[in-house]
Amino acid sequence: MAKAIRFYETGGPEVLKWESVEVGDPGPGEVRIRHEAVGLNFAEIYFRTGLYPAALPAGIGVEAAGVIEAVGAGVSDFMEGDRVTYTGSPLGAYSTDRVMPAEHLIKLPEGIEFETAAAMTMRGLTASYLLRRIHPLEAGDTVLLHAAAGGVGLIFTQWAKLLGINVIGTVSSEEKAAVAKAHGCEHVIVYKRENVAERVREITGGVGVPVVFDSIGATTFEASLDSLARRGLLVAFGTASGPVPPVDPMKLALKGSLFLTRPALADYIADPFERAELAGELFGHVEAGRIKVEINQHYALEEAEQAHRDLEAGKSIGSSVFSF
Repeated sequence: MAKAIRFYETGGPEVLKWESVEVGDPGPGEVRIRHEAVGLNFAEIYFRTGLYPAALPAGIGVEAAGVIEAVGAGVSDFMEGDRVTYTGSPLGAYSTDRVMPAEHLIKLPEGIEFETAAAMTMRGLTASYLLRRIHPLEAGDTVLLHAAAGGVGLIFTQWAKLLGINVIGTVSSEEKAAVAKAHGCEHVIVYKRENVAERVREITGGVGVPVVFDSIGATTFEASLDSLARRGLLVAFGTASGPVPPVDPMKLALKGSLFLTRPALADYIADPFERAELAGELFGHVEAGRIKVEINQHYALEEAEQAHRDLEAGKSIGSSVFSF
């Protein structure tokens, strides 16, 4: 019988339950997948705590890779035996098997292993839209990226270097600083002992950066604003430390006519053609070895509670996966 992690109430990691589940056959437009690897992402903590709403009881998890075992009526783009990966709703990736809509799947090239796919589909597509869709960055530009040693950060910095973009990265420790530097960061700021905005001004000759990419949220928001050049853009794409408080638009004017956006991956992969374009470029870099996906934490799926504790404690470097 299939197994899955489910939760019946919001709260800490202890609400996650390892259970047997019935999967059944795929309906029209659906497929049944046998997972080979499942991704672990901070977004899942948001669902578990209730920051992101979910109808309870619920499965959890938004990213996995595996093999199609059965195809429902009306599915023409996939067949039994296809290697696939996916990220996004519906929840339920923390499972050995599942039925889900075929429209959310991405075919996985033979040159990319399942664990690599589970570790990079969400993170890689996030890096893809941040670099290729948000702002017209050019070779020689310098940007600030928080959490530079995280899963998104390590992919982002490697990709930015390919594009000739200089990255100033922030990290929490010397160990993470070394990792970020090795993956392409031109400058690394250890935020626990350095003032981020002051260091950014020093590095940029007092000008600031045109774009800040901030996945941390509450604790980094002010430093992010203060690191921007006049008419700069703050891309607030995550809330790892909690949501950003309400912002008075006048504050943006007083700090240099700044721009603020809060993008979501779902809106950049909703269109199948755009998703294919973003994924194709990502997969091409990974297959060619130009971008390396670092998997530094492996868990069994039944260890989801501990995995969430480690993720919340900031113990992770690079990507984390549940392996079978």
